Amino acid sequence: MRMRIAINRFLLTFLASLMAVAGLAGPSHAVTKLTDAQAASQLSAVGITRVSSGGCTTRSISTCTSYEQINQETVSGIKTFKSISGCAITITGGTEVGHASGTYSHYNGYKVDVSPTTCVSSYITSHYSYSGVRGDGATLYTAPSGNVYARESNHWDITYYTCGC
Repeated sequence: MRMRIAINRFLLTFLASLMAVAGLAGPSHAVTKLTDAQAASQLSAVGITRVSSGGCTTRSISTCTSYEQINQETVSGIKTFKSISGCAITITGGTEVGHASGTYSHYNGYKVDVSPTTCVSSYITSHYSYSGVRGDGATLYTAPSGNVYARESNHWDITYYTCGC
C-alpha cells in the first residue's frame, strides 16, 4: 500500500513537472498586459494595421478597436502569424467591450479579430487543422500551438493561448 502511494505521488509530481516545463502550468501562469500605445507600437512596427467602425481606440466603446490590456502573447502571436503567413494583417477587434465574455475573451486580452483577406483565409485553412464548428456556427481551425482561429461572418476571431501560431 505504501509503495502504491509513493508511486502515485511520484507520478503526480512528474506529470506536474512536465506540464510546467511545457508551459501548461495553468492559471498561475503570469500574463503581461500592455497599454494601447505599447501594443500599437509593436504592431505598427511590423506593418499590422488597425481599423474601427467608430474610428477610435477607447476600450469602453464597442465601435472602437482597442488594444488596452491586451496580452503580450496575443500581440506576439499575431506578429508571428503575419511573419509566417506573409499576409497583410488588419485588426478589426481587440479588447473593447461588446464581445462575448469568458476567461479567454477579447476583453481579457486573449483575442483579436482580423480581416478575412484571401491570403489570411487561405493560410489558416491550408496550414491549420479543421477542428469543428463553434456553437455560434463559426468554423474552427486549430494551430499546432493550440491557438484557435474561428471564421465568423465578417472576420477571423483568433484566440492566442501562446505566442506561437
